[in-house]
Amino acid sequence: MHSVHPTPKFSIITVTYNAEKVLEDTILSVISQTYHHVEYIIVDGGSEDKTLSIIDRYRSRIHTVVSEPDKGLYDAMNKGISLATGDYLCFLNAGDCFHEDNTLQQMVHTIIGNELPDVLYGETAIVDKNGHFLRMRRLSAPETLTWKSFKQGMLVCHQAFFPRHTLVEPYDLQYRFSADFDWCIRIMKKAHTLHNTHLTIIDYLDEGMTTRNRKASLKERFRIMAKHYGLIGTVAHHAWFVIRAVTHQ
Repeated sequence: MHSVHPTPKFSIITVTYNAEKVLEDTILSVISQTYHHVEYIIVDGGSEDKTLSIIDRYRSRIHTVVSEPDKGLYDAMNKGISLATGDYLCFLNAGDCFHEDNTLQQMVHTIIGNELPDVLYGETAIVDKNGHFLRMRRLSAPETLTWKSFKQGMLVCHQAFFPRHTLVEPYDLQYRFSADFDWCIRIMKKAHTLHNTHLTIIDYLDEGMTTRNRKASLKERFRIMAKHYGLIGTVAHHAWFVIRAVTHQ
């Protein structure tokens, strides 16, 4: 008997705040996908630049738009989760794009059989503001992903990590910089099938975090690792990190 290929619906969520310089490319990359089982959700924090007029230009292609003040990035992402109705969620930041116009189609084609995996994941390319390829992400996706994989760091970029909606929980707002790291680990702990698409999924805009945020982010990440993997193992894995955190207060 010929098995019917699954056609999961993707909820693509973009969180924006004063993103006029980079948002249009992201919107275009979503609405030009050749795969049509997609809902696009934009959660805006009450932008004061031209973000909303850019959204308006494509309003007919965007399923849901919310624009109101929020308590920051992860609060806005939680709003996105509550609005999503798809089988898979993907958080595509303003400035980030799908690698190709048929990326979602290619991802679906890698699913074998008619059971939907719990998580789909792949690789991330780093691009400049003109969309030109710079390099692949320094950490590459492991052949087989488990919740323990992130002991080595965030091996899969948050944007290239598509969990089933049924496994998704809200982001933990106690983390200001690395809540996505904790969120992915929590989802992977519940997931049975984590499917490597072996595709480059995302073009990630290389804007760089401020150094101050990077330090705060690393400290948070250490707390998250200690929570999930235990303090001893985390310290052993990241002696360099501990030394650095202590010496660069």
